[in-house]
Amino acid sequence: MTGRDPDALIARAGRGNPDFDQHFLVDDRVLERIPTYLEGDHDHLLEIGAGTGALTDRLLARAERVTAIERDPKLATFLRGEFADEIEAGKLTLIEGDALDVELPAFDACVSNLPYSASSELAFRLLPEGKPLVLMFQLEFAERMVADPDTADYGRLSVTTRHYADAELVEEVPREAFDPQPRVESAVVRLTPRDPDYEISDEAFFLDFVKALFTQRRKTVRNAIRNTAHISGIENPEAVVAAVDEDLLRKRPGKLPPERFAELAELALEHGG
Repeated sequence: MTGRDPDALIARAGRGNPDFDQHFLVDDRVLERIPTYLEGDHDHLLEIGAGTGALTDRLLARAERVTAIERDPKLATFLRGEFADEIEAGKLTLIEGDALDVELPAFDACVSNLPYSASSELAFRLLPEGKPLVLMFQLEFAERMVADPDTADYGRLSVTTRHYADAELVEEVPREAFDPQPRVESAVVRLTPRDPDYEISDEAFFLDFVKALFTQRRKTVRNAIRNTAHISGIENPEAVVAAVDEDLLRKRPGKLPPERFAELAELALEHGG
């Protein structure tokens, strides 16, 4: 079912400012497809970066309730007028503010065309919520999210994403689908939450440890542990190195799946203090 015309919404709200990371999705076909990537029924959807409301409109047709977050005061004012009936009926709640700062409501799933300049911070805020996510990212960022070990794109983002969810790149979106057009291609990623298949005793340390080792991705694990103690907080890196299997020490961080990072993190906690 076709919703509000995205070009007409821009005509009423005003064009986005690329300097403020405002690139509004205007391709009707993409707008219609994005909500279909969300599996299952969800009563309350969260949208971050509502813009002119083109995707908001499609989400309202999908769910009982939508909470939309928009930081631009001008756009928030427009949305309050454009969707006055939906707001009055309790179908739409609009939060004006930065999604990195505002308190997130309880929600069942999140479907959003995220502002690319804050993609990493927003992804790391949403993933621990343990909810289904369908998110638009810059293509390069999306490829790193879904990358497999021992590939060029595999890194901290890949491990962190896999720690929380199964990630799938479901659609590449050309720059022509936006107004104004961004300089990069985009992609939609579906993230299905699940528990990791390994045990960790300190999640914050695990994530910091992964981050630290990937600053030395071209080094061996042995040297990465030694060289990043000031980042990971390990007080006795030599004791950690001594506790790790020699075969693992010779590998490079980019070749390790998340469960091996978990193994290393547990050894670091046990022997590095």
